[in-house]
Amino acid sequence: MFFRKKEFNSASAPEFLIVGLGNPGDKYEYTRHNVGFLTLDRLSVEEEFKINKIKHKSLLGEVMLGSHRCIVIKPQTFMNNSGEAVREVSAFYKIPPEKIIVIFDDISLPCGKMRIRRKGTDGGHNGIKSIIYHLKSDAFPRIKVGVGAKPHPDYDLADWVLSTFKKDEMEEIKKSTVNACEALRLITDGKTDLAMNKFN
Repeated sequence: MFFRKKEFNSASAPEFLIVGLGNPGDKYEYTRHNVGFLTLDRLSVEEEFKINKIKHKSLLGEVMLGSHRCIVIKPQTFMNNSGEAVREVSAFYKIPPEKIIVIFDDISLPCGKMRIRRKGTDGGHNGIKSIIYHLKSDAFPRIKVGVGAKPHPDYDLADWVLSTFKKDEMEEIKKSTVNACEALRLITDGKTDLAMNKFN
């Protein structure tokens, strides 16, 4: 007989919403804009759960991180409308902004480098801009994963974030997804400062 890795307490209300940003569809899977999705794929492997329920404009799963019940989503709205899905899920489960953790790509950081923040502006990221607009708050923690800067200033930004990683970059991204999963466990356990000290 097989047992699940962790006992799942379905009686308790979800405490956290974990959001990985990206675009749906196979052609976007390994693009720079999809590191949020890739991080959640890593989390689902490590914690042995599936993100496959279609609800609230998202692919949705549930997982216990330590003693904390978490809803995990990949918005299926495409990046620029990510806030629609986040708003629906957070409203349905009554999860406040400060308990919503968003993982997304950052072109201002070298590939694989991470930056954790408790809150902040959208920084020019359309997915974050949409979330702030729909939540009417920027007070949600976020894990930014570096995907590298444009090769030159004239390079089209949309083309850059929708480009795929090179082989050596992909190795750095794989490491960053593992680190981001560790950061998620720390943040949900109330150890955001420790996560920031370790990975920023």
